[in-house]
Formats: sequence, structure tokens, C-alpha cells
Amino acid sequence: MASQLEALNRWVDDVARLTRPDHIHWCDGSDAEYQTLLERMQQDGTLIPLNPDTHPNAWLHRSHPSDVARVEHLTLVCTKHQEDAGPNNHWMEPGEAHAKIDALFDGCMQGRTLYVVPYCMGPIDSPISRCGVEITDSPYVVANMRIMTRMGAAALARIEREGTAALARGEQPTFVKGLHSIGELDPERRFIMHFPEELTIKSYGSGYGGNALLGKKCHALRIGSFQARQEGWLAEHMLIVGIENPQGETHYIAAAFPSACGKTNLAMLIPPQGYREAGWKVWTIGDDICWMKPGADGRLYAINPEAGFFGVAPGTSNDTNPNALASIQRDTIFTNVAVTADNQPWWEGLPGKPVTDWQGRPYDPANGPAAHPNSRFTVSARQAPSWSPRAEDAQGVPISAIVFGGRRPSLIPLVFEARDWAHGVLVGAAMGSETTAAATGAVGVLRRDSMAMKPFCGYNYGDYFAHWLSFDRPDAKLPKIFHVNWFRKGADGKFLWPGYGENLRVLEWIIGRCDGTVGATETPIGYLPRKDDINLAGLGLGDRSVDELLDVDADGWRAEIEDIGRYLDSFGARTPARLREEQRRVAAELEKAGSSVRKVAAG
Repeated sequence: MASQLEALNRWVDDVARLTRPDHIHWCDGSDAEYQTLLERMQQDGTLIPLNPDTHPNAWLHRSHPSDVARVEHLTLVCTKHQEDAGPNNHWMEPGEAHAKIDALFDGCMQGRTLYVVPYCMGPIDSPISRCGVEITDSPYVVANMRIMTRMGAAALARIEREGTAALARGEQPTFVKGLHSIGELDPERRFIMHFPEELTIKSYGSGYGGNALLGKKCHALRIGSFQARQEGWLAEHMLIVGIENPQGETHYIAAAFPSACGKTNLAMLIPPQGYREAGWKVWTIGDDICWMKPGADGRLYAINPEAGFFGVAPGTSNDTNPNALASIQRDTIFTNVAVTADNQPWWEGLPGKPVTDWQGRPYDPANGPAAHPNSRFTVSARQAPSWSPRAEDAQGVPISAIVFGGRRPSLIPLVFEARDWAHGVLVGAAMGSETTAAATGAVGVLRRDSMAMKPFCGYNYGDYFAHWLSFDRPDAKLPKIFHVNWFRKGADGKFLWPGYGENLRVLEWIIGRCDGTVGATETPIGYLPRKDDINLAGLGLGDRSVDELLDVDADGWRAEIEDIGRYLDSFGARTPARLREEQRRVAAELEKAGSSVRKVAAG
């Protein structure tokens, strides 16, 4: 099998000459092909079948112990001019980068099969979707790509159709080219290189998801963000969730959080009992990546470019995310989890006991956690009980609100609304999380992670902020922008807000603000709910806790807005003047307010 698009055939031939595989297989995405892959990986030990009674058609993969996570210091953005990559990326000159990694690819697939994996990020017929082809020597990657993308014959047909049309216009085909090899899994010979101006990705020496499933962070965010800037849309590290009220109206929210802030939990939220009984429902569109494009009516419409979940296993339980746990009872690939005596997958947070750890050793607490902290599950999004059929809507879903958040134990209120789009961009640019002693050796170190895109933006952050600001046009009907903080703590060090399903109470206020049906109070940092604006019934929160959750500490915020200014300065001349003006406006309002702002929101 080959393609009707000669440009694709030529590229595959060029790669084959470089890597010298024993066989070439063009993937069609069929069930039969998938089962054959699984059987071959079972035979060679790449996959281990799990208990067929408790987890039918579920598999365990153990990666090399040195290959368990993304490697940010070896993840490069290779643009002609270094300033186009920006200080937020590691950069290498494209010619040097190609030469360095092609030397590693030379002959690397001898004795292996080269798989050609055509895929579509997003529904096959969506105008928002974009396509790519990954060449890989890893059947594990192929199996995961089949779950995570629309992979195979239908994707190839779209690539050929779009490529032929481009050539007829005198242009080059625009599918993303991704070349991957596990190489020798040597950490010293490992690179993940992005060439945005060439729509090309080259990854060598890792079999781990984020480094090897090139449709995910590499295409959907790093290359995707570059394409989005050129074409007038947004590629974002966001969940998409639908909130259906008792009247049957559904509002769609896109939300960005840094790691360890509960993104997947929010995407699969289960309403509290009282809300369920009243008729509230929550629908999952996506848990990780969101592509948004202006529609003819001026609103932003979003798709989830992925077709599956690549979720972190540890901490996923019936208490934290029942929908995720229900999703992975069958037809799932688990990576680097532990197993129990009866061969069920296990990780910290689940009941029962592990007998074998993630490296295949008898479990011994002295060796560390039974499951690797970054162990994963790969599963079709359709298996989530909360999955929404609108995830397949070619036009996308209209976004009512964009929510930013971070893990901030102090200062940042439970929720506030930006005054307007420009203020919202500043709020997103300033977001971040405070680290813990366990993570860094220093308590309270704030790491800003603008729009949760710090590891994933494929070009200069200053240009990225300017791109966000460019959507504020007279004909636009943009979503309102909010910031939430589930992690504020009281004087006793305990969380003030219960979180998890109760977060729906905050989302209800956000939706009310979008509809103009609920009130707020104005402060220099934005609009905050008053006590009576959020449904707190049954939570048992005392007045003091509510006051703390909605407190705006003027002195603390003056220091915060100064630090935000220094952060914006770190991106130099490319930081848009409009964003600096917005930072100065907030700073001036805080100065004007003096100390009187302190309790106004809680009043």
C-alpha cells in the first residue's frame, strides 16, 4: 500500500533510505490491524495481558526505567531566528538540528518494521481539524495513536484530498510530518525536535507518550500553536466540558490549568447529589487539548483534537474521578502501573495490594512507589460515562467561558471574572502554581505557566500573548474569562474549599455571569461573587472560611501585580504594549484602592 499523494510517498521513501527498515507497513486503522499489533506485542513481551475477567482486552506496558516522562531540556523548537522560538523554548538552528538528529536516525530501523501512521487531529470532517503522518518503528506507539487520534484510511483520504487541492493551487501539502524512532532508548541520545516553519517533528530515543505519540503535545500544541497563529485560531492546553442545567441548556467551558491542578477531574466532574437530583449534568468533550476557531457568528468554537485520554493513573480513584475509573475497566493500555496478585492494574489511591511494581519486580516499599508517579492509561474517550456526542461535532461547540487556574495556597480568591478580553489575557499570562517542599526543597516558590502552555507553546510567548489579544475585534462575541483557585488554605493549613464535584457550584456562578443572571462585586482584580451569589448550601462552610475564600488582600496583590510586570518584562520587546498597559492599569487601581479593597468582595 502507498499513497495517491506523491509528496507523501517521496517522504516515506526518503525516510526508509535513511533508517533502513526490514519492512514498511502503511496503517489502515482497522480492528484487524489493531488486534494483530496487540498479538505481536504480547508475543515479544512489549504488552502483558491483564486479568480478562476484571479488565477485558486491557494490557500492561513497562517502559525502560529511564524513559518515563517528557524531557523538556531535550525538547527543541528549531526556527530560523532564535527570537521566534523565544525564551520560553530551547532553540537550535534548523540545519544543525537536522544534521544532529538525522545522524541518529541513520540505519536505526534495521531489523524493525517502519509503520506509516496517517492521522487526523479532530473529527475527520471538521474544518478545524488538521492532519499529520507519523513514521515510527514502535508498534506500541501505533497502538496508542489508534486510540488517541482518528488514525488510518479515513485520515489518509483527507490528507490526499487536501494535498491534491494544495498542489492545484500551486502550494505544498500541509500535513505535519513526524518521524520517530525509539533508537536505543539511551537518555544521552534523545531529542524531540520541532521545526514549525517546516511543519515537521523529529523524535529519537524515547518511547514515552509525550515524546513518541507525535500527534499529542508535539503536533496538537507545539506545531499546532504555530499553525494557529498563522491561520487565526488557538491551539490550547485546555479541557472542554459541557455543563447542562435543569432547563436542558448546555454551556461549554474551556479551562487551562498547570499540572497537578485537577484538569481531568474537572473534565469528568460528577455533580453533587443535590445538583444531580435537580437535573444538572456534566458532559466531557476533552481533558487536555482544545482547538478554538472564530465562527461566522463571532463566537469561538472548539474541538478536542484527540480521540482518547492519556491520563495519569496514580490518584485516579472512585473518590477523585469515578468517571475516569469507569472508563478504564476494559480496552485500555496501561503503562508503568503495578499489578495485584490476580493480575489487575494497581496504583497508589486504589484499594487492594500490589505484588509486582512498575518495573516488574516483587513489590517492596523500600524501592519507592509501586506504580510510577507518571504511570498512564490510554483509552478511547467514548468509554467515559460522561462522554458527549458533541465531541464529534464537525463545527465544534460554542465556548461560553474560558477559565484559568493554578495551585495557590494564599492570595488568589476562589473565583474572579476578568473585566474584559485584554484583562483576561493578562490573567491567563500571569497564572501559575506554588511549589511544595517535596517538589523543590523550597515552600511557596511561584512558577508562572502562562495559559498552562509554558512547555508547549511552539513560538515566542510575547507573540503568543499578542495573538490572544488579536481576537478582540469589534465583530467578536468572545467568551468571558475567569480565574479559579481550588487550593486556597486557611490559617490551619487545610484547604478552605472542598473541591472535586463541589466545583460545579463555582461553574454555576460562572455560567450565570455569562448569561447575566447573577451578581458580582467589582474590585481592582476583577469581578468577584458575593457570599449570596454562589450556592454554598450544605457545605458547612463558616462565614470566616467564605470570607477567606473571597478575600482580596490589597498589599499582597500589589506585590503580585509588580511580580507579574517583571514576568512580562522577561519576554522583552515582543511582549505586547497592550498587555503592559493592562498590568499598569491593575497596579494603578490597586494603589488607588489603598487597603479598602481587602474585604469588599466578601461583603
